[in-house]
Amino acid sequence: MSKYLNPISVPDPQLLSEVQRLCDIANPYAAGTDVDELFLSAMEQANTWHAKRSPFFRSLWDAKGASPASIDGLGELPMVHANLFKTHEILSLDPAAVSLHLTSSGTSGQKSQMFFDEWTIRAAQRMVAFIFDHYGWITPDQPVNYLLSSYQPTPGFKLGTSFTDNYLCDFAPANSVEYVLRHTGQGHEFDMFGTIQAMVRFAEEGMPVRILGFPAFLYFTLERMRDLGVPPLRLHPDSLVFFGGGWKGHADKQIAKTELYDLVEHHLGIPNERLRDGFGSVEHCVPYVECRNHNFHVPVWSRVLIRSVSDRRALPFGERGFLQLVSPYVTSVPAQSVVMADLASLYPAAECGCGLSTPWFVVHGRAGISRNRSCAVAAAELLKGK
Repeated sequence: MSKYLNPISVPDPQLLSEVQRLCDIANPYAAGTDVDELFLSAMEQANTWHAKRSPFFRSLWDAKGASPASIDGLGELPMVHANLFKTHEILSLDPAAVSLHLTSSGTSGQKSQMFFDEWTIRAAQRMVAFIFDHYGWITPDQPVNYLLSSYQPTPGFKLGTSFTDNYLCDFAPANSVEYVLRHTGQGHEFDMFGTIQAMVRFAEEGMPVRILGFPAFLYFTLERMRDLGVPPLRLHPDSLVFFGGGWKGHADKQIAKTELYDLVEHHLGIPNERLRDGFGSVEHCVPYVECRNHNFHVPVWSRVLIRSVSDRRALPFGERGFLQLVSPYVTSVPAQSVVMADLASLYPAAECGCGLSTPWFVVHGRAGISRNRSCAVAAAELLKGK
């Protein structure tokens, strides 16, 4: 079984007892009144924790008032825009206690600087492990070949997506690992032909394949396979595609997710139910993973709100606005309530039909045109001229 399922303790078991209880829930889509009450208690502890340790958050907390009495009141809590972390380093711990430092973008542009203590990063990784275990994707006795559609790591490389894709390799033993964005000694380069060769070899070897990372690179690779007349491959049916990072730098070439999944099924032979997308960010590491109907359900450790783009009020189901992500798990920085630059809409669980009991959301894209850059934006630049 994965080491990331192992228990881990909060920094202060007395002050953060409810945070511990919430993050120990192994069923990622548990729901009910008792879970809601636990979530509110954990949020109160998290807000108190940050108010005592971050002068910045203390000022927000003093101006905002008391904790909400119900889940419907979460919209009244102080919130921080993700862009703040692109221009400020805001901590709720002694810098000496930082165990990991990650950034949200590539080689240029604005970067979110996020700092993690041992609990915060391990708790987020454990959430991913709980979800992978829920779907049966932890297979310690089944080696796989990995194709990582992300940056090949190098010493001192701190990009969040590279970190994530590499620890996802823990959930099944690696027979081999290939990278789409190869390190050349002078940066990273999209190795399209090397990627094609790797997939052909994987098909010949016959063991399951796990493809993780940016969807754009796989799409352009499949297009080139078609242009070159490479016949469709039949990868092992237990193969898994798990996307993350988005298309932000190539919106003009982005295709519908259903079309991309159809291409993957046709060219690689991986069943639709084994094609999933993930959503998350370095500012908020709670994992949002597609269900079998390809919707992002909200896991038990977080709550999602949609904010009006005009007046920031919380919107009802079905309306489009800014995505707000709320979770008490983070103790290193006051990012327990973060408003993203993404536009999204939220829907009740019953409108999905997959059987999960939590609401789900649709991401409609990044709001406006700005200098904001994500991992995918920087990575997409490597596609130019390819």
